[in-house]
Amino acid sequence: MNLILHNYWRSSASFRVRIALNLKGLEFEQRGVNLVAGDQKSDAFKALNPQGFVPALEVDGKVITQSLAIMEWLEDTYPEPPLMPDDDDGRALVRSMAMVVACDIHPLNNLRVLNSLRQDLGADDDQVKAWVARWIAPGFEVLDGMIARHGQGWCYGDTPGLADCYLIPQVYNANRFGVDLAPYPHIREVVAEAAENAAFAAAHPDMQPDAA
Repeated sequence: MNLILHNYWRSSASFRVRIALNLKGLEFEQRGVNLVAGDQKSDAFKALNPQGFVPALEVDGKVITQSLAIMEWLEDTYPEPPLMPDDDDGRALVRSMAMVVACDIHPLNNLRVLNSLRQDLGADDDQVKAWVARWIAPGFEVLDGMIARHGQGWCYGDTPGLADCYLIPQVYNANRFGVDLAPYPHIREVVAEAAENAAFAAAHPDMQPDAA
C-alpha cells in the first residue's frame, strides 16, 4: 500500500499518527499542510478532507481522517506489532486513556480555539497559557493515576501503544505552554521512556520536513 500522510509538523493529532506509523514500522510519505498559512482551507485540501483538519491518511486513493480512525485502521490492517492489548477490558481501558486526551484536553487547546481566544476575546499570551493549563491539569491528574495502576513504564503495560501515541503529543503541548509536569510522576516516567524510543523520536515535531 502507498501511504501518504497529510499533516502539520506541530499538530498533536498529526504527531499521534506519525508515532503509530513508526511503531508499526511502516514507510509513508509526508505532505505538509501549513495550518498557520491556512493551507487546510484550500480547495485542494478540502477535496481530500472537507472538514479541513489534519491529519488525513491517503491510502491508494482512499482518504481516512481523524487520528483515532486512522490508528484503528492501522491496527486492523497491520496488526503487528499491536497498539492495543489482546483482551477486551484492556482495549477499553486504553481507549479511555486516549479519549481523556482526545475528547477532554486537546479540543480546548488546539489552534482554532487558541486563535479564537486571542482574536475574538482579546486574550493575551499569559491568559492563553492559563487557559491551556486549566484544561491540561485535570486530565493529566486522571491519566497519572491510571498509569500508576496499569502502566509498567508505558501508559498500559510494558510496551508502547495507543494511549502513549496520545499522551506524548499532549505533553509536547504542555511543555510549549509552560505547564508544570512535576505533579505527574507517572506521566514523566512515560515521557522518559518515549525519549529513548526511536519511533517517538522520529515522530517529534522538530524532526519533520515541514518544521519551521
